[in-house]
This record gives sequence, structure tokens and C-alpha cells, in this order.
Amino acid sequence: MLNRIISKADNTKVITFLYFFLLLYTVAILIWWGILLHEQNTQITRLQLQNLELREGAQSTQDTYLTEWKQIQNARKLHNLQYIGEGGTFMLIILISAGFVFLTMRRQIRFGKQQQNFMAAVTHELKSPIAVLRLNLETMQKHKLDEEKRHKLYNNTLGELRRLDQLCNNMLLASQFDSRTYHLVKERVNLSNLLNEVADQSRSRMQHHHLVTDIARDVIVSAEGFMLQIAVSNLLENATKYAPKGSTISLWLSTGENHARIQVADEGEGISPGERERIFSRFYRSGNENTRRSKGTGLGLFLSKKIIEQHHGRILVHNNMPKGSIFEITLPLLTT
Repeated sequence: MLNRIISKADNTKVITFLYFFLLLYTVAILIWWGILLHEQNTQITRLQLQNLELREGAQSTQDTYLTEWKQIQNARKLHNLQYIGEGGTFMLIILISAGFVFLTMRRQIRFGKQQQNFMAAVTHELKSPIAVLRLNLETMQKHKLDEEKRHKLYNNTLGELRRLDQLCNNMLLASQFDSRTYHLVKERVNLSNLLNEVADQSRSRMQHHHLVTDIARDVIVSAEGFMLQIAVSNLLENATKYAPKGSTISLWLSTGENHARIQVADEGEGISPGERERIFSRFYRSGNENTRRSKGTGLGLFLSKKIIEQHHGRILVHNNMPKGSIFEITLPLLTT
């Protein structure tokens, strides 16, 4: 696996080197072509002037000589301008095309790396809960456990199943957003009840964090409840990945003028200003998937933003004090 990664990195360097080598070679040839044309034009002008000098001594008058001399000089300038104009146009076309190709190539290489990271992350995200489910079921099958231990294993199994379900939902929604085949089915949704339900489900998976809630009552919006549930669950899942163990994760719901405000706050390292827009990009995760401490697919925040935008809302990220991040969602309230 490591050899393949190194090989792909070497291939990228080779392709980049060949690209710039060919570009510089093309530019150098174009400049050399311009120099040769300029020298050729100068030699032609020199020969024409020598011929004019010979003819002037034999039969040309002074006026005729001056007229022909000006014509030769004007022709030389015109040819030089023609060479500069054509060469400059070709140079501009080459540079613009080369820049476009380079940006496209970089975008494709970056997207390919993100896809590799995504596949590595999905493999881990699938294998981990499957291994836990298998271990739990084998334990209950082979051993006679008391009621408390069986109940604990049941809860753990249900939590891993919800994790698998969330992963499958994220991948399915990403595919549907790509093909633009998903259409919201909005209805009257009690956002307060929905967030309380999301919080109850998330607590079963937050074994190393404390989830506290402050949810206003009877906040009504027009939305698809299942989609909002996925969006908020992804934010809570993201907080558990990047917040230190034993820290507090907060889920708040409040209302403002004609809008509802959902906030998910953590006490992690925070997000730098330069990454606040990039974190909502598909597959974006800083670092390498093989060395990153927290695992994930890079789809959660991307899908949360897409879902909120489809509900005519917006999602932003702010600094939490003294440290951490606050993801803020605003949605229009249902006024009728």
C-alpha cells in the first residue's frame, strides 16, 4: 500500500516536471522563432538598402531615393510589428491555455487524493462498527450474561447500527446531490422535538463526551425532518471527533426575528479562518488519512451545508470561547 502511494506521488512529480519542461520548451521555441524572423527582416532590409545605393548612383534621383528608402524602412517596421503581434498573440494563447490546463490538472490531482482518503476512511468507518457488532453478537451467543450486561451490549449494538445507518445515509445523499435527483418534501416540523430526539440518540454514542442541551420549546419550521436530523447529527458527530475526551458538547436552539438558530459548540482546537470555507467542501479533511488522529469520510459538513441551503437557511462557523468552535444554523420560522 505504501509503495503504491509513493509511486503515485512520484508519478505526480514526473508529470508536473514534464508539463513545465514542455511549456518552457514551447515558449523558448516561440522566442527563438521571433528572433530569427527579426534577424531575417533586418538582413532583407540591409540587402534592399544596398541595392538601392547601387541603383541611386546609376539612375535614381534624390527624391526617388528618399521615397524608396522610406518605403524600405516602413516595410521593416511593419514586418517587425507583425512578428511581435503574431508572436505575442501566440504567446498569450499558450500561457492562458497552459494556466487553464495546470489548474485543471491540480484540481484533478487534489480531487483524486481526496477520493483516495475517502475510500480509506470509508473502509475504516465500515470495518470498525461491523467488527463491534460481530463481537457483541458472538459474546451474547457464546456466553450467558446477566441482564445488565446484555442490556449494555444491546445498547452498544444499536449505537453501532445507527452509526452504520448514518454513514450509509451520508453516502446515499452525496450521490443524490451529485445527480440532482433528491427533492425535499417539506412539512410542518417541530424543531424542538426533533433536536431533543437527535440529542437522545447522540448521547448513546458519546461515551467520552458530555452533551448538554438548551432547546427552546415549540419552535416550528417548514422542513423535511429526516434531512434536518442528518444535518444536526453530522455536526454533533463532527464535534465528538475533534473535541478532547471528557469535554462538553453543547446543542442550543433559540429563536430570533423570523428565524430559528441552532448552535453546536465544542471545546476542541478550533478552526483557522483559512479553513472555515474549505471544511464544507466534499471530502475535505486536513492531513493524511493514514496519520490523522480522528477518522471520518469528509462528507458530514458538506452534506450539512447542502441540506441547510436547500431549506433556504445558512450555516456558519465561529470561534468558541475560550477555545473550540460553534457551528450555527439559521432557518426561517414557519409563520402560518
